[in-house]
Amino acid sequence: MSKNSENSENSENSENSENGEAPGTPPAGAGGSGGTSTPPGPQPEPIRFFGTTWVDHDGGYGLRRAGVAVGSLAAAVAGCLVLRFAFGGLEIAEVGSLVGMLVIVMFAICSAIAFRKTWESYGSRPKDPAREDTLRGLKTIGFIGSLLAYFVRSLIEAPGEKLRRAEYERARAQFEKRRSTRTGNPAARKRPKRR
Repeated sequence: MSKNSENSENSENSENSENGEAPGTPPAGAGGSGGTSTPPGPQPEPIRFFGTTWVDHDGGYGLRRAGVAVGSLAAAVAGCLVLRFAFGGLEIAEVGSLVGMLVIVMFAICSAIAFRKTWESYGSRPKDPAREDTLRGLKTIGFIGSLLAYFVRSLIEAPGEKLRRAEYERARAQFEKRRSTRTGNPAARKRPKRR
C-alpha cells in the first residue's frame, strides 16, 4: 500500500471517529450493499457464519445451519481423535493408570462445564464478564463440549439467534416508541406556505 493511500485511509478513519462512528464504517448515507442506505434505527447484530441472515432466514440460512452443524460435529470428532492419540502417548510412556484416569476425568469435567457455559451463552449475556474470562482456559481444555453445544444448538437455530432476536426486537420497539412520541421532529414538521 502506498503512503498516499495510507494517509487518505487514516484521515477517513479519523473523520469517522470524530463524527462518533467506528473506524472503518462507511460514512452516513453511503450505501452498504448495492447503493441502498441502511434503514434508521438499531441494526441486527451479526452471528458468526450467519451474518444477519438470521433476521429473515434468507441468504442460505438453512444451508448455513446444516454446514455449521456438520462442521462442528466433524471438529468434535477430530478433537476426540486427537485426544485419543494423546492418551495413547500416555500409555506408551507408561505413566500409570492413575495419571491416565486423572486426564480422562479432567477432560470430561472440563467438557461438561464448557458445554454448559456455551449453552447458557446462547440464552443470556454473561452477568459477570470477568468470571467468564477466568473460565476461558477451562473452556479451551473442554473444547469438545463447546463444539457439541454448538452442534446441538445449530440443529435448533443459529447459535445465539434467540437472544439476538429478543434484543433486536426490544431495541426496534424502543426506537419506534421514541420515534412516535418525539416532539419537535424537524422531519415530521410541516413548513408553512409563504405568501
